[in-house]
Amino acid sequence: MMAMAVPQSCRISYKLNGAALDYTVYRTIHLGEFPIRAALVYAPLQQTFENELSDYIARNTRLTITDGASDLELEGEIVNYSLSPQAVTEDAYASRTRLTITVRVKYTDSKNDANSIDQTFSAYRDFDASQMLIDVQEQLCQEIAKELVELIFNATLGNW
Repeated sequence: MMAMAVPQSCRISYKLNGAALDYTVYRTIHLGEFPIRAALVYAPLQQTFENELSDYIARNTRLTITDGASDLELEGEIVNYSLSPQAVTEDAYASRTRLTITVRVKYTDSKNDANSIDQTFSAYRDFDASQMLIDVQEQLCQEIAKELVELIFNATLGNW
């Protein structure tokens, strides 16, 4: 007679956009503020970034976002918001300008400290130097925020 082993417990995990979370262990996440600590400041950036992060996590996980103690925590600061000339022409003028945004992220996993990270993420967009920053700033910040959120998500919640 042949004996069969039957598993005594079952773990449920879901994989969405690279996230594989064990929802029997991880149920909540706290998203701290990401204040701007850069020398150059675009005030709406903090809210744009925080909204994008919150929306992305809500769409791609089943975690409950909380204000208090939680299983996971994401916090940090926007440490760089800078412009730099790119693609210099023959008359020594820049034909393109690069907007770079850098975010320092502290990710804490209260259930497994080995998953916790403290890391910096950067993303940029180039725009025609004939354009005024004020005319393209909002759009560029939205695009960069989306890219940063994806990078952060993949390095934290997607890194399972």
